[in-house]
Amino acid sequence: MHLQTELYIYELKASTMADIETARQIALSLPDVEEYVHVGRPAFKVKNKRTFVTLWPGDNRMTVILSPIDQSVFHSFDPTVFYPIPNKWGLKGATYVELPKVRLDML
Repeated sequence: MHLQTELYIYELKASTMADIETARQIALSLPDVEEYVHVGRPAFKVKNKRTFVTLWPGDNRMTVILSPIDQSVFHSFDPTVFYPIPNKWGLKGATYVELPKVRLDML
């Protein structure tokens, strides 16, 4: 993790809700993660692996890839924050996260 990223995340601890930049910084703080453009949106993957997060800046939300079981657990926590994408990918664990509603410590 880069020192600048560590400092950014540390400063965010006072904040309770997330936003696009917070999600970006958290994703980039993980080992071997690279940012790229996926269907016109910022996305993140571990080098030579599949996408695990796509950001939707205009909607202030993100898509995360979870197992269907994990998706169910997060959805049951708060279905207005975590919910399946309404298509075949959602059935496989692709989950929307509403950033203005999610607590920072849940990312």
